[in-house]
Amino acid sequence: MAGYSIGIDFGTLSGRVLLMNAATGETCATCEHVYSHGVMDEILPSGKKLGVDWALQHPQDYLEVICQAVPAVLQQSGIPPEDVIGIGIDFTSCTVLPVKRDGTPLCFLPEYEQEPHAYVKLWKHHAAQPYATRLNEIAAARGEAWFGNYGNAVSSEWAIPKLWQILDEAPEIYQAMDRFIEGADWIVWQLTGREIRNSCTAGYKELWNKACGFPSEDFFAALDPQLRHVVDEKFSRDITPVGRKAGGLTREMAALTGLREGTPVAAGVIDAHVCVPAVGIDGPGKMLAIMGTSTCHMIMGQEEKQIEGVCGVVEDGILPGFYGYEAGQSCVGDHFAWALENCIPASYERQAQERGINLHQLLREKAQAKAPGESGLIALDWFNGNRSVLMDADLSGLLLGLTLQTRPEDIYRALIEATAFGTRMIIETFRAGGVPVEEFYASGGIPQKDPMTMQIYADIIRMPIRIAGSEQAGAYGAAMFGAVAAGEAAGGYASIFDAARQLGRVKEIVYRPNEGRAAVYDRLYEEYKQLHDVFGRGGNDVMKRLKAIRKIKTEEKRDG
Repeated sequence: MAGYSIGIDFGTLSGRVLLMNAATGETCATCEHVYSHGVMDEILPSGKKLGVDWALQHPQDYLEVICQAVPAVLQQSGIPPEDVIGIGIDFTSCTVLPVKRDGTPLCFLPEYEQEPHAYVKLWKHHAAQPYATRLNEIAAARGEAWFGNYGNAVSSEWAIPKLWQILDEAPEIYQAMDRFIEGADWIVWQLTGREIRNSCTAGYKELWNKACGFPSEDFFAALDPQLRHVVDEKFSRDITPVGRKAGGLTREMAALTGLREGTPVAAGVIDAHVCVPAVGIDGPGKMLAIMGTSTCHMIMGQEEKQIEGVCGVVEDGILPGFYGYEAGQSCVGDHFAWALENCIPASYERQAQERGINLHQLLREKAQAKAPGESGLIALDWFNGNRSVLMDADLSGLLLGLTLQTRPEDIYRALIEATAFGTRMIIETFRAGGVPVEEFYASGGIPQKDPMTMQIYADIIRMPIRIAGSEQAGAYGAAMFGAVAAGEAAGGYASIFDAARQLGRVKEIVYRPNEGRAAVYDRLYEEYKQLHDVFGRGGNDVMKRLKAIRKIKTEEKRDG
């Protein structure tokens, strides 16, 4: 009897469920469920307005993925529930929510449904930047030993700045919550009835270290005296390694999903990290970029190095036995979508309509006809702040070289090149810090659908690029972890390494750098680096000043 595993990938805009043959890796069925509430960055469902740089979600959307998409893949595949041996979960991170002791989100309670801080704070909620800035100043002044493991810059996207924002701006919500928990762990809680904190999110997003635990209570008290006992009061010191079984499916969830009660559920994993074994990576020196609305860059090493601007180095954070490193860019797919939504004249829309193609296809076709440097443009890819290597959400985008001859495709291509330059900056930073980057892999929607972008990346980073074999690498990787949770005796795997070697997939196509184009991009990259340092390292803080003015005026208009 064949065994099958289900992977559930919770992204920024939707959740994707994949049912996989655990022995062969064959994808038997997939289903995507778009979140009903989407990203709430302007108003709550009630119509209450949000501030600048807010990004919230509704946890009901996540439950709908479980209750609708899981039964859908069972129906599509015809696989009987008793043949499903395991379930794996991955989640975009750091996406956190305040809940009661029984796991009930505060926003589900009538008394808190009008309070923005009661909802899920999505990874790209950047309104906690002032708290991240203050945290970094205090950690640096105190000489905290753990600080270098996060590149000496904790992001506003992470759990502690977000929780500190709640304490400061909505103390009643802080007091009302019993736990502050990652979306990955909350979903596992809903499925199994057990609160299980995974080592991946704890290590990269909550400042936990396998050897040393969390920062000291004195450090948290230096942030705010009320945070002294925050780990024990709102988080947990009981951390479960990735790849472990978190529990079995509850009777209630079995009834809602159509699966059998007790089906093993794996501990949660961050969406980027779960993709590493999905492409067959099982050792150091191989970087994987998961390219979607944002990009995460994952690589493993054999020793712990403290590297500038790295999002984190965590022992066993990606795969057991290695130090897992994470870096990232906050705006990639979002970048390109902005250009399509805001930089296209009516004449281009007519052209696309007449030819029966969409705007993205038209713009890509026009951009592809351009040679590197032909537009005279260069951009900084900070439209959603900078995650690596500057770790500063208050930075913003820049487009330099505009003339009356600039066309939409010039802007579009410059933005793609900017994200590739940002990736090269990350690669060079890792290498300078003593972490070799010898191979490069890419996963996510962009590598699957956009050959032009991937060729530009290969030319700019000067490395061959291999593409994930599954179009749903997140859900595929999660299903692999589900098979590991099931165990070898049940038809799964004894370890995630065994699963990676058996099931990891890449496509036959490899994007290789073109020396002529790469030489031009080398010159443009030098210009990018100068702009990067001028606007990102304090040479000119105009971006921060403009953002401060915008925030004041936006809040004045909102308040009225």
